[in-house]
Amino acid sequence: MTTFDSDPILELTEYEAWAKLASVTLGRLATSVAGQPEIFPVNFVVQRHTIVLRTAEGTKLLSALINQCVAFEADDHDVYEGWSVIVKGQARVLDDATDIAEAERAQVMPWIPTVKRRFLRITPSAISGRRFRFGGEPDDWSDPS
Repeated sequence: MTTFDSDPILELTEYEAWAKLASVTLGRLATSVAGQPEIFPVNFVVQRHTIVLRTAEGTKLLSALINQCVAFEADDHDVYEGWSVIVKGQARVLDDATDIAEAERAQVMPWIPTVKRRFLRITPSAISGRRFRFGGEPDDWSDPS
């Protein structure tokens, strides 16, 4: 794992970014609805370097169908440091029986007791991530104005 030097922000490797994503189950799907940005909290899993999520019929599913190009973000933190990973890519609603069976094996479990029969798979075109070491503002900070 890459370690911090004096810089409190560290770029993650692609491998590290996927490992961080696989360590959590809550993320945010960003799309556009009626020309306005929308962000949906979603539970997800990583499967073969893609993001798989379950959803019900509604705005989230429709916006992924219409836009296809989406952004996805997940993060986590403790008292000392945090991280954030962003995936940009294509969202596809799974409708082929083989694709759905594979997505079901990923075991995306719903958080609330609602019926969610549709699966989305985000295939990335780009992934980036950063780790942040928390701390106070540096003593030598000066106002740039």
